[in-house]
Amino acid sequence: MKKTSTRMKSFKTGFAAVFFALAISGCDTKTNEQSEAATDSVKVEAPAENDLNSDQSALLQTILGTDKAEGTVLRGISFGDPISKVKASENFEMFEETADHLGYTAETPQLETIDVQYFLTPDKKVNRITVDVYLNSPEATKQLWNAGKNYFTKDYDAPKEEPNKVTWNKKSVRVNMEDVSKGKDYGLKFQFVPTDKNVLAAK
Repeated sequence: MKKTSTRMKSFKTGFAAVFFALAISGCDTKTNEQSEAATDSVKVEAPAENDLNSDQSALLQTILGTDKAEGTVLRGISFGDPISKVKASENFEMFEETADHLGYTAETPQLETIDVQYFLTPDKKVNRITVDVYLNSPEATKQLWNAGKNYFTKDYDAPKEEPNKVTWNKKSVRVNMEDVSKGKDYGLKFQFVPTDKNVLAAK
């Protein structure tokens, strides 16, 4: 009886050890699965910086347009140009047409938005242009600000700087660039205004 009892104890002890090892192994597996799941969820929630924001230098070129012929102000359009020229040359999507302005919009793959508005005289000629750029982060706003500042300072005269606003003058054109970010809404506003009314009359 003693031998049988001893064997039973040994068997119970061995079985308990195996069961305990299996239980620990199961816990480790669950922990690893949870860690992997947590890692995956972090990847989804925190996109890479280049997924969130465009290259802001490239975005500035999109805003300015490719037609930079002498005398043009923005996107191939000059002050005094007729409404027909805007409609023929603008490749953004029109979202608004009223008696005093045309509105066009475009969206980047990162869901940034560019809204361009061409304001018109009573005889339907361009007399002011504004661009609103809606961005995804303060970093993108700062990058576009720097890209704009470098471009216009190189192309125009030295700027006048104020908090959140920079102004350039060149011949008969004034350009304002303003940081209009509020809270979690980020973006810049550009305004192109003629300083010489004769520019409009010339066309």
